Amino acid sequence: MSDKDMIFGIRAVMEAIQAGREVDKIMVKKDLQGDLIRELGELLKGRMVPVQRVPVERLNRITRKNHQGVIAFVSAVTYHRLEDLIPFVFEQGRDPFIVLLDGVTDVRNFGAIARTCECAGVDALVIPSEGSVSVTADAMKTSAGALNVLPVCKERTIHQAIRFLKDSGVKVFAATEKASASYTEVSYDGPVALVMGAEDTGVSAANLRVCDEMIRIPQVGSIASLNVSVATGVMLFEALRQRSERK
Repeated sequence: MSDKDMIFGIRAVMEAIQAGREVDKIMVKKDLQGDLIRELGELLKGRMVPVQRVPVERLNRITRKNHQGVIAFVSAVTYHRLEDLIPFVFEQGRDPFIVLLDGVTDVRNFGAIARTCECAGVDALVIPSEGSVSVTADAMKTSAGALNVLPVCKERTIHQAIRFLKDSGVKVFAATEKASASYTEVSYDGPVALVMGAEDTGVSAANLRVCDEMIRIPQVGSIASLNVSVATGVMLFEALRQRSERK
């Protein structure tokens, strides 16, 4: 990550937030105290910006600039909100087609997934505000420009996003090896969302419980799972095939 993706110093970070800049996360020196830090905390209330308390050595490894104990990581895009996007898609007379990422942290996988989503006609990619990838320069590069046009929604949690989608009439599928149904055996007609999990942990148990249906990709090899970006592509283009045939 280059210096242009970061903001250094408490006042500079506060000014950026007040100016409406999209901030993915903020790192603060572990023992940093004072009025300005308290002021920053007040400013962040109600905003989905994770704050990590870290040793000063970690900040020094990130940059040699005078960070004053605070570094903010700036997003390369403006995030959307599902509560605004879903009604907009319906108003256009279309059925929403959404992908949610649960615990995916690799930016290159994220970029590749975004590229596939854009090609498959997905309306939005959803990520949680914490414990997830964000739109970085590396992700932008891997997406081949898709992240410039594909809406990315940052929600407080994937769990809340799933519940909102279901309440909005969207059927939510979870991709998991625990499923009995193959991804080709279900219908992707109508408003649909697909939840993809990290390769090591998959979709969380709590999120699996609130999804409408679980689906899997049959495999015959000895490796436990597909790369998440490949798995996403396989499922999305089956969904696209079905949805295109029914138009």
